[in-house]
Amino acid sequence: MVQVASRNAPINIRALPMQRLLIDKAAEVLKKSRSEFMLEAACREAENVLLNQRLFLLDEEAFAEFEAALQAPVSEKMRKLLATKAPWEE
Repeated sequence: MVQVASRNAPINIRALPMQRLLIDKAAEVLKKSRSEFMLEAACREAENVLLNQRLFLLDEEAFAEFEAALQAPVSEKMRKLLATKAPWEE
């Protein structure tokens, strides 16, 4: 039997009437409820924000350590981690 997760974590926001109307029209075009549309859009944007966290600054010593780590053989723990699905893919 397939177990379906229950949506029981409320998210409440206030919007301007024009914002709600815009969201409702877009949801209607996609034949989705407002909640479905907003949740999918918010999750998509959250994924983009997290995936775009790629700029970081290092001093010379830290960069040398980082570069050495990149050149080192991949550990079994790292292989397992890289094979694990991201939470939003499950």
